[in-house]
Amino acid sequence: METNFPEECRHVLDVFRQLYHPDARARAEQMTAAERLRFHQAESGPLMADLKTWMRTKLDAHEVEPNSGLGDAIEYMLDHWEPLTLFLRVAGAPLDNNLCERALKKAIRHRRNSLFYKTENGARVGDMFMSLIHTAELNGANPFDYLVALMRHPREVAREPSHWMPWNYRDALATLGVAPGAAPPTH
Repeated sequence: METNFPEECRHVLDVFRQLYHPDARARAEQMTAAERLRFHQAESGPLMADLKTWMRTKLDAHEVEPNSGLGDAIEYMLDHWEPLTLFLRVAGAPLDNNLCERALKKAIRHRRNSLFYKTENGARVGDMFMSLIHTAELNGANPFDYLVALMRHPREVAREPSHWMPWNYRDALATLGVAPGAAPPTH
């Protein structure tokens, strides 16, 4: 689309680029969700209002063919304007959904890799490990260290599984006097 509509694409991308400056400033200044909302309403609200007007004008003035790639993109944005601008109305709403996109990439990668499971049980085990790995990452735990800790302490895990979740397994290891990633003492 950029090849066919370079000026229009540049304009939209420039507006999006400008949206991230206030968001970065809000993070740097550690604004509360309410402060960030007010800040975005003041800084980003006018940018988004201008963009909506620009898109509506392009369509209404017939400057863009509605069936073209640009016309489809503009229609999509206008049709989804409410969710796309949620960050201007709801405190704490993110500017984008990059976090979700990254999470989905893991699931998509796993789906692609799981095409080669030979049995349904193998796929179930693979799904379980994928869930554990992703949960460990979301909780700031090294997935490899976490899974190794589970395998090295099977009795303790069986006895108190709730102490061995990705968000608290390091406490269980500390209780045993073992550092995460360390091999257990040999007897």
